[in-house]
Order: sequence, then structure tokens, then C-alpha cells
Amino acid sequence: MATIKKFQVTFDCARPERVARFWCEVLGYVAPPPPEGFATWDDFNGSLPPEDRDAWFACSDPSGVGPRLYFQRVPEGKTAKNRVHLDVRVGTGLVGEERLATLEAECARLVALGAVRVRLLPADDENESCIVMQDVEGNEFCLD
Repeated sequence: MATIKKFQVTFDCARPERVARFWCEVLGYVAPPPPEGFATWDDFNGSLPPEDRDAWFACSDPSGVGPRLYFQRVPEGKTAKNRVHLDVRVGTGLVGEERLATLEAECARLVALGAVRVRLLPADDENESCIVMQDVEGNEFCLD
């Protein structure tokens, strides 16, 4: 039997800390404390050469169950649809109007954090409704 390994999800982005803090709010994740010897992340970044400042940030599930999220600065911008995206599971087990109301309430909360609503995918014969969204840098995700 194969051993299940822990994994992290890595995002390429322009502003790692900004994107990481958005996802902390979405998922209830937390940012790690600054590296040893530094009171704040700003202090840590200030100690680095200019080209290395704000190059990465990470956050994790405080319960230790979910994967770590890692955000790394890359020079190029997003140019196409994500090949992988997160489904934020807020409507699990709900159907119909109750599901839609739950999705819409979470959508409104995330829009206030800087997300963009793209479109509602209505329920059909095989799938329940979900809402396609984008994070603060345009990465697609779904409220499911």
C-alpha cells in the first residue's frame, strides 16, 4: 500500500504576501511567524537584498489537516486559464436554493476581500451549482 505524502499547493504570483493573506481569509489559514530573530515579516524582508525581498510567502491550516499553501514571485504575469484550481467547498451536502444561498453569501464575503465573481454555473442533471471566481491576482477558483 502506498504511503500518503503531505503536499503543498504552490501559486506563481506577482505579490506573494498579498495573495497569501487573501487565501488565509478565504480558508481560515494562518501565516507563519517571521523567521527566528525577526519581530515582523517587514523586518525580515528589510534584511534581504532588494531583489530577494517579498519573493515568497506561505500559509497553513492551523489544524494541520489541509495542505500548506506557498506563494512565489515570478516575473511573468498570468496569461491563460489555470491548469489546476482550488474548489472552496462551502456547499457540501446542500442542494437547490439552500446551496445557492450559501454560495452567494460566501461569494459576497470573498468579493469584499478582493475576489472577482466570474459566473454562476447552474445545476444540471449531473452537478450542483457552483460559482467560478478569481482571486486578487486573477487565479480561478470555484465556490462549490
